[in-house]
This record gives sequence, C-alpha cells and structure tokens, in this order.
Amino acid sequence: MQFHEVRFPAALSFGSMGGPERRTDIVALSNGYEERNTPWAHSRRRYDAGVGLRAMDDVSEVLDFFEARRGQMYGFRWKDWSDFKSCKPSSTVALGDQTIGYGDGIATEFQLSKAYRSGDASYTRVISKLVSGTVKVGIAGDEQNEGVHFEVDLARGVIIFERAPDEDREITAGFEFDVPVRFDTDRIHTSAASFQAGEVPSIPVLEVRL
Repeated sequence: MQFHEVRFPAALSFGSMGGPERRTDIVALSNGYEERNTPWAHSRRRYDAGVGLRAMDDVSEVLDFFEARRGQMYGFRWKDWSDFKSCKPSSTVALGDQTIGYGDGIATEFQLSKAYRSGDASYTRVISKLVSGTVKVGIAGDEQNEGVHFEVDLARGVIIFERAPDEDREITAGFEFDVPVRFDTDRIHTSAASFQAGEVPSIPVLEVRL
C-alpha cells in the first residue's frame, strides 16, 4: 500500500462534510417483498476536504499537500472530527472504552477495534491508524504502561505486549485514531476570484482499505 504517515491539516478538515457509506443490493420480488444483500463487510468513508477552506492561504496549504501526495497516488491520514475516539467525541479517552480481546497466555499482539452498537445489533470496525500518545490499555481493569508493559504499532493499530496476557484476562483499550484515505481526484479547480465570491472547491477524499 502506497501510504504516507502524515495527517491532512486537522484545522482544515474541521467543518468538512462526510461519513460512512455502505453498498446494499436490493431485489424487489414479485410478491412485494425484498431481498437485501451486501458485498461489503465494512463501511467506507467519504469526505469533502474543500468545505473546511476559509481563506486563500488554506487553499495554498491544501495544494501543497495534494502535490506532495501526487494526487491519488499516496494515501494519508484524515481526522474525522465526528468520530476520532474510542468513546463519544465529548468524552475523555479511558482504558475501558473498548474490549479488544482476551488473553490466552500465548498471543502478544492485539488489533485495536471500535464497536458500534444500537439495540441488539452491533458492528466492529478495525482501527489501523492510531494517534501517538493517546493509547491507554488495561488488562482485567489494571492499567498498563506504554514502553514498559506494551508497545504500539501506530501504523497498523496493534498493541504488542512485552508478556502475553494470562488466559481469559479481558484486554481493553482507549485511543484516538485517524482514517486512512486518499484524494479521490487527480485534479483540483480553484481560483482567487471564485473563492472570494464564496465558492469553495470540491476536493473529494475516500477511505482506503489496508
């Protein structure tokens, strides 16, 4: 995967529009019922990076970023201001936010994930791009120390324990994360006149699967 571990300027992604999308195939039957299926196990997020631009200097900064990524060639990190924590956006990250697995006395690596729940249904999203210094980890409620008890692979979203957690011990984590994305265009149209008139460029950004 051609990916640059650099984040799109967070101040410019603030106020941008976007969110998850899914693909559902719907077949209407002759009796009026429907059959619904999806080829996607996971949702995919889309954003518009142009909405957050407020001045020509912002446009210049985005153009620099776009050129450095070679357009669609290289992926990058994106802060989704509506969903960037293991908890609610208004809450503080805590080590008990998400259950990421249970010890078996052998495994030392655990993939971070975030669960989305509504009623009896839930969806688990794999988290791959962690933010440095935000990860908190617990084993059966006991806080672990980064650099002593575990290390973090920020690019893969993996916790690596110094010693394998004992069998059946619940492993929990709290964290902030970015979304791996790329530009969904090789062209940006903008001008000083149109921007000053209130017209901002559309700069589509698309989540990539790693």
